[in-house]
Order: sequence, then structure tokens, then C-alpha cells
Amino acid sequence: MSLPKAKQDATEARLERLNLPEGGWSASARRDALDRVTAMGLPGARDEYWKYTRPDTLNAPEAPPAEALDAHEAPIFGERDRLKVVFVDGVFDAGASDNLAMEGVEIARLAETADIHWAQDIYGKLETRGQTPVQRPHAALNTAFASDGLLIHVTGKAAKPIHINYVHKETQSDAILHHVVKVDAGAELTILESGPAAARFNKVVEADIADTGRLHHVCAQGRDHARRAVTHLFARLGTESAFKSFTLTVNGVLTRNEAVVEFTGDDAVAHIAGACMGDGDFHHDDTVFVTHDAVNCESRQVFKKVLRNGAVGVFQGKILVKAGAQKTDGYQISQSLLLDDDSQFLAKPELEIYADDVACSHGSTSGAIDEDSLFYLCARGVPRGIAEDMMTIAFIAEAVTEIEDEGLREDLVERVEAWLARRRA
Repeated sequence: MSLPKAKQDATEARLERLNLPEGGWSASARRDALDRVTAMGLPGARDEYWKYTRPDTLNAPEAPPAEALDAHEAPIFGERDRLKVVFVDGVFDAGASDNLAMEGVEIARLAETADIHWAQDIYGKLETRGQTPVQRPHAALNTAFASDGLLIHVTGKAAKPIHINYVHKETQSDAILHHVVKVDAGAELTILESGPAAARFNKVVEADIADTGRLHHVCAQGRDHARRAVTHLFARLGTESAFKSFTLTVNGVLTRNEAVVEFTGDDAVAHIAGACMGDGDFHHDDTVFVTHDAVNCESRQVFKKVLRNGAVGVFQGKILVKAGAQKTDGYQISQSLLLDDDSQFLAKPELEIYADDVACSHGSTSGAIDEDSLFYLCARGVPRGIAEDMMTIAFIAEAVTEIEDEGLREDLVERVEAWLARRRA
């Protein structure tokens, strides 16, 4: 079936400005991804899973300008013992990065091509699986054209986290990065991500977690007001494995975060959570698809959005329980705190269940700060602005507590407190 002309023209215009990396072990996956994105076309406003979020600026041949903001803040996670990897506008910065050698982990770069690499069994494979039943054209575009990324093989229990710091400097930078993570049986790693990355950022993470493996992921997106980003996280879980991911987003005119999780082994656990703080020209979209295809697995989706001055929040979350995936425990909650009458929260929660011994639930709410609670705090001498901030932090607490590491939770809460204080001043 041929594409509508508008979609075909937009896709061709975008592809014309990109160069397909040649050679190496990833060449076959890149060509396959190019064929797929050409066939499906970039998303349009009529696509079901894009009806709440306009993809025009993500599809445009050039990135819309976005100034890099000097926030006068210490880098988040900067006080933690971690292995730091820095990308500046999508380009690896060796001088600012640590030595990539660490016990229990093997790290290489996608840009360093060879004829054979372990990542060729994963690169593009999880992304391809994640295209059904919902097409994700920007993920296929990434697999085809990603200029760099990390290839992380976790062979044991890593002593410290890997921190990927994305630095934005150029006004019209257009970065495409693709990370592959392979967690061996019994191995464990924490990956931290932070920074605005580029004026426009397209990122894919593919994580293959073997039996009894554990992967923790904490991401802090933000700072630059005019930045745009579309990210995809694809995770496949083996027996008794665990995957926990949390993303905090502040600022950014347009952010679309997609997470696609597949249970392929019994007794596994996956928690996907996020919180965002939006003010003014801010559009934030969390789209999550969790597939249960194994017995006695647990999934949680917990998303909180704080919106004001016309900011828009979107949540699209689905739990699919396949036939035979008995004793599934699936939980999904999406909530927004609207701090004025101009902001919007658009939610589309879904359950699709083909097994009969399951416990699945979803809920979505939207509302303002509780005036009685606010009066209670103010009556005890708390200034109204500080009281509102306290209630806002309490509101997002359920999502933040999905992070297992207490120190990381504190880092993110401090960043939220600073964001709220700046807007109270």
C-alpha cells in the first residue's frame, strides 16, 4: 500500500538530509531499518498514537533552533561515584569522558565499526519487535542513521553506575544516538542519563536482560527551554529478571518518550515510571506499551505530570496480556496536577487481556491542588508559594519512589525543588 502523498513527501525530505553509515556489523540492520521507515513513513497527525502530539518539528528536515541555556546549576549526579561518558551535540567527547574500562562491564561505541560484534544480535532487533502492533517510525529512523552510541555488555555486578551526560552547545544541532545494553544472567548495572543533548534529539536504547539479570535506569531530561526530543526504550526480560526505569523531565518545548517492554521469561519484574514539570510552551508525551508473554510477571506504570501556564501533558499506556500469561500483575496509573485553568492533560489508558488468571488495573486522574490542604499549611505559617511546592513534591512522590537508590531519589527531588523555587521567585 502506498503512503499518502503528504507523509511520503515529509519522509523523503527528512531522509534526504541524512547519511546512512556504511560498512561494519550494523550495516544489514541499518538497511533493513531504512526499508521499514521508508515503507511506513514518518508519523502524521492522523496516526492513532500521534493524535495528541504533533510530530511536524520532529519530522522536519532541519532541527528548529534551540538556544543552549546556562542554568547555573551543578550537573545532576555530579557528586556520585560513576563512570562518566559525555556526548556533545551527539558527538562523543573523549576528553570529558572517563576511561571506558570498568570491572563487570564491557563498553564499546557504535561508531567504532568492525565486521563482527556481540551487539549485532540485538541492534535493531528489539526495535523491530517493538514495531508490532504499533508502528514507531522515529525508532526505525534511529536504527538506520544513528551516528554513535554505547554498546554495554554487563557481565557481572558493576561497582558503580554508568552516567551518560548529553551536552547541548550548537543552536541547530540534530543528534541521533543508539545504545545497546546486554545484561548477562545474574549481572546488574545502573545507567544514569542527563542533559538536554541537542536542539533536536532522537535516542533509542535497546536492553536485553537475561535470566536473573537486573538493570536500573534513571534519566533526567531538561534545562533547555526550546529543545525537542523523541526517545525510545525497548526492553526484553528473561526469567526472574528485573528492569526499573524512571525519567524526570523539566523544560523542553516538545518531548516524546516511548517505552516498549516485553516479558519473555517467567517471574520477571518491570517498572516504568516518570514525572514531568511543565510551564508555558511545554508539551510532554509518555507512550508506553507492555506485553506480558510469560507467567507470574509484574509490571508497573506510574506517571505524574505537573502543568501550568498552558502546558500540555499526554499519557498513552497499554498493558497487553497474551494467552497463557497467567498470574500477571499489571498496574498502571497516570495523574496530572494542573496549577491553572489553561493547562491540559490528555490520557489514553488501555488494557488488552487474553488470560483469565490476572490482576490488572489502570487509572487516570487530573485535578488542581487541594485547597483544604493548602489552607492547612498556610494557617500554620507556611507561605503559600512554599506550601504549593511542598504539595507538588508530595504529588510526584509515588513516581519518584520507583527508584530503588535513595541517593538518586534525593538528587532528583533536589532538582525539582530548584525548578519550583526558580518559578516562585
